[in-house]
Amino acid sequence: MNILIAPDKFKGTLESREVASAIAKGIKKKMPGSRIMIFPMADGGEGTVDALVRATRGRIIEHEVTGPLGEKTAAFFGLISPSPLQGFSTAVIEMSAASGLHLVPPKARNPLHTTTYGTGELIKAVLDYDPGRIIVGIGGSATVDGGMGAAQALGVRFYADNDTELGRGGQELERINRIDTSCLDPRVKRTKILVASDVSNPLYGPSGAAYVYGPQKGATPDMVKRLDKGLRNYAHVIKRDLKKDISKVAGAGAAGGLGAGLIAFFGAKLEAGVGLVIKATNIADKIREADLVITGEGRIDAQTAFGKVPVGVAGIAKQEGIPVYAVCGQKSNGAVTVYKLGIDRIFVLSDIAGSIKAACEKPAAYLEEAGEIIASQLNLTR
Repeated sequence: MNILIAPDKFKGTLESREVASAIAKGIKKKMPGSRIMIFPMADGGEGTVDALVRATRGRIIEHEVTGPLGEKTAAFFGLISPSPLQGFSTAVIEMSAASGLHLVPPKARNPLHTTTYGTGELIKAVLDYDPGRIIVGIGGSATVDGGMGAAQALGVRFYADNDTELGRGGQELERINRIDTSCLDPRVKRTKILVASDVSNPLYGPSGAAYVYGPQKGATPDMVKRLDKGLRNYAHVIKRDLKKDISKVAGAGAAGGLGAGLIAFFGAKLEAGVGLVIKATNIADKIREADLVITGEGRIDAQTAFGKVPVGVAGIAKQEGIPVYAVCGQKSNGAVTVYKLGIDRIFVLSDIAGSIKAACEKPAAYLEEAGEIIASQLNLTR
């Protein structure tokens, strides 16, 4: 039996490849003759570079950048090689590697000060490899600077009303009076930039970057108001100076407005994260070889139906008439929606372990047990 295991990470516990390996180990115990293909997946957030590089036999390049608070930090990006003849035609970046919330100690989190400058430095480093395309996964950011920092790293200059060049951080957004793109790295214009994001929030307003995501990055209510005002000003000056209206673009508020900055200065296009990963990895070819597909994520709930890995993978499998099982740490009542989207069965670690706490303490062991349960049931039906 050919089994493809293609899960997302179990956030906070195991990476996607670790999840897949544990399930595979359990299946092998009960079905030693099975052929198992491990295919780690991601939805554009953390783990996207690793998933794409492993799937395409690419390379991970380490690169030092400016962290969210201006400190130097070790980051990375991936180079994907579609074929030996084409070379590295696509690069993959996770903005969280350079500008992620995990890089800022809880007591130091303040989106008035944090910057996406390091993400821009990653893009600049990637351009040295002359890829035709860059995929930028955005999620887990520590910033609400509208991508201003990323633009600054690539040569864009922002000026206050007294013609003083502005610094970095969300606090500068409200002071922007003029934007100069004359020194923007020319390589940007000849490179296609795709932004992997499942966020539909606009740049500003009640459902915008500041109000929805600011508090989780350390913003107080007063900071949120100030940041939202700054994002409004940012959009106004961009429309006036660059002739681009980002005020109502769905997804512009992703990663503290980084989506807006990538669109405005780099000509980027926003796409569903899991869809981009599916296309870039050519997982559809692997799915067609399988008799069973196993996918999963840490929690399956109503949100899983909206662009998450399990549903993305299941959608392809169902087109081929291939059954799909999902493994998760826990599920909510809203999980029933995924049965209509291609998932046939769900195996829940908290049920296997007896509690969520037990499942979280030894996730690999219970994933292995889930694999054994799946294999035992497959043996009974064969």
